[in-house]
Order: sequence, then structure tokens, then C-alpha cells
Amino acid sequence: MKELLYPTKWLSKASAGDRVTCELRMQIISGLIESGAILSENKLAADYNVSRSPIREALKTLASENLIRLERMGAIVLGLSNKEIEEIYDVRLLIETFVFERVVKLDTKELVKELSKILEMMKIAIKYHDADEFSYQDVLFHETIIRSINHSYITMIWNNAKPVMESFILLAMRARFEEKYNDFPRIVDNHQLYIDAIDAKNRDLMILSLHQNFDDVQGKVEDLWRSQLILNKGVVQE
Repeated sequence: MKELLYPTKWLSKASAGDRVTCELRMQIISGLIESGAILSENKLAADYNVSRSPIREALKTLASENLIRLERMGAIVLGLSNKEIEEIYDVRLLIETFVFERVVKLDTKELVKELSKILEMMKIAIKYHDADEFSYQDVLFHETIIRSINHSYITMIWNNAKPVMESFILLAMRARFEEKYNDFPRIVDNHQLYIDAIDAKNRDLMILSLHQNFDDVQGKVEDLWRSQLILNKGVVQE
């Protein structure tokens, strides 16, 4: 079986279908499986040492994410364009703007404590050059804010966007750790601004925090592109 891109420690309780889904998603978003490539159920089953049932499960999920188009006995890879990456960030911006408006009506003391703990974990990940752990904590940070308002439909939208978003955040952060490590204090400051905005329930500060986090989308797209170059040179991290 080929070397894996998706962190194996994140899959300890995952089904065979989920494992294949996560890895194929990473392979497609990273560009290692190129747009236009044909995926064969039989070949994938052999590559991942599983039956065809988990492969079908994985392909069905990836088709629902518009990463592939299902064909008889396989699929054609569609990939993920820079425009689509930016559109996912648009969805995040819409979600988090809505959530901030709900958060100001809540008691945020416990949320601020939880976010501060997560930010400390992000700092530790930076210290130890652990891009995967940083990515995990980064996604958890935003998910914690979103889940704090207990809105079932917002949570559903988040859950649908999360797998693809998580994959390119992971790839982008690996590239950033490799080539733009000195940029992380700024990223930490941006997340601290999020916390300060929630703690103060200050809408102006919230708007500033959203802009400082989401205006960085172009940088993340460039990071993803650099990660593809790194992978093509054979620098694959587990």
C-alpha cells in the first residue's frame, strides 16, 4: 500500500470505508491524483487492501463532495479548483458571521476558556513543528465556536464542508510549516483576536477578527499550491 497522506492517528476508530475516503480525498486535493484520472474499483481495492464495498462507500462520499464523478465500476476525478477553495471559505465566513451574532447573546465565559486552551495547544504544535497537530487544533478552534450556539442546521452545513476543508487546511499548513514557519505568530495573534472579540462581545472587534482570519484565504490557496510542489518532490509527511 502506498504511503499515506492523511494522518493515521486521526483514523484510530474509523471504518475501512472512512479510511479510504480520507486518504483518497487527500490524494485528490493534493493533486497526486490529477483531475481527469480514472479510478477503478478493482485497482483501488487492491491498492488499499480492502474489498470493493469500502471502495464504493468512499467513492459515493467523494462524489457527494463533487471531487469525483461516478461511472460504471469507478469514477473520474474532478478535483478542487482554487475558486472552489475560496467558495468553501465563503461558506465558513457566512457561518462564522452568523455564529458571532448569536454568541453575543450567550454567556461566553466557558467558551473563552475552551478556546484559550485550544490556542495553547496550537502554540505547542508550533513549538514542536507539528503541522498535523496544529491543523487539528485549528479546525477544532473554529468548530468549537460554531457548535457553541447549538444550531442544528448550521452544524449540518459545517459537517458537510468540514472534510474537504480539513484536508486542504492540513496540506496548506504542512507547506506553511516547511516554507513560512515565521508566519505563525501572526496566525496565533489572529486567533487571539477571535477570543478577545468573543470575550468582549464587541461586534467591531469581531468584524476585525473575521477579516484578519479570512482575508488570508489567498495565502492558504498559495500554500496548497506549494504543498503540491513539495509532494511532487517526494516530501510526503505521514
